[in-house]
Amino acid sequence: MPRVQYTDSDVALMARMMRAEAEGEGKLGMLMVGNVIVNRRAADCLDFVGLRTIPQVIFQVQGGNYSFEAVQKGNVFYNRARGVEKRLAKQTLDYWRQHPSKFALWYFNPYAPCPPTWYDQPFSGQFKQHCYYEPQANTCESVYR
Repeated sequence: MPRVQYTDSDVALMARMMRAEAEGEGKLGMLMVGNVIVNRRAADCLDFVGLRTIPQVIFQVQGGNYSFEAVQKGNVFYNRARGVEKRLAKQTLDYWRQHPSKFALWYFNPYAPCPPTWYDQPFSGQFKQHCYYEPQANTCESVYR
């Protein structure tokens, strides 16, 4: 049983997003970005209440901007999803979770050391250039299921 419900078009969109956000960090980096997308879809708390589909997560607007830089800048649309990214996207949708993105709902590349918190959410770890943050204890139980 997959972690969240999805369609083939969701796999392709998520694969494009993973490539746009983390291609330079290799397969593991793309898996971690994909995991954050799935976590946001699974979460029903904080900024992610009511998100029921992968496109809703990817195209979510917060504070007047798209949540993901690849959507803001349009580079999610520059490249088609290749077979490798589709397989990685499907893997995260079906079962894949790993520290530091295991429970993370946020990530970013600070181009500097990772801050200990991101919008008051605790730092869970770093993979290459991306810093990952998970919700504070008892604020988002749905992401830990």
